[in-house]
Amino acid sequence: MSAIKAHNIKDKITEEEWRVRVDLAATYRLVAFYGWDDLIFTHISARVPGPDEHFLINPYGLMFDEITASSLVKVNLEGEILLDSHYDINPAGFTIHSAVHAVREDAACVMHLHTVDGIAVSIQEAGLLPLSQQSLFALSSMSYHDYEGVALNPDEKSRLQADLGDATSMILRNHGLLTVDQTIADTFLRMFVLQRACEIQIRALAGDQKLLPIPQTILDGIVTQSKTATLDAGGLLAWPGLLRKLDRLDPGYRT
Repeated sequence: MSAIKAHNIKDKITEEEWRVRVDLAATYRLVAFYGWDDLIFTHISARVPGPDEHFLINPYGLMFDEITASSLVKVNLEGEILLDSHYDINPAGFTIHSAVHAVREDAACVMHLHTVDGIAVSIQEAGLLPLSQQSLFALSSMSYHDYEGVALNPDEKSRLQADLGDATSMILRNHGLLTVDQTIADTFLRMFVLQRACEIQIRALAGDQKLLPIPQTILDGIVTQSKTATLDAGGLLAWPGLLRKLDRLDPGYRT
């Protein structure tokens, strides 16, 4: 059995980058905790603070519950690894995340998952339906991207960028889910809500009963309502509690 190769790099980077690394490592651990991981095959990235267009992404080969702040790989928009690492990065992950980071200055974090219910909804022609309160939050800023095969073709970047536009949630057809936002906490909350909406939809459709969609008039006011419900704090309202949960389970993500 090969050992995980990692060394603590806290003293080699800025305090700002270290804080981002800790939050991003926590996000990977939370994805594993909630059972949203797909072995090693999905990815979450976060922009490194500063003027350079650098971002952090998972070391390809580590399970999500093994990822630490130090093991995250720093790359530029050309895919060059900027700090010594024992690991490569997922080429499909780089295609998707570099495409988003290149055009969305507001995308401090990009989260892409292959959850079972997320993929199931992505296959359905109507996409996400306005069936639950959770679905409304996702639908308030939703886009779709058609499947083009494993994301290895650089030419797909421009189409993905155009389809995403200024949305914060995206369903990649036949593939999975993607969320972006201005903080790691907000991006995680968007994915939590989108994933939960997909779970509810799949269960509702399996119930063999007439469904009651939520009227468009209610959807139109959901953004204002969401700010009120979270005390205008967004994902930061729940994030400290999530970190406390992880610290009780295993604080090793902070290394």
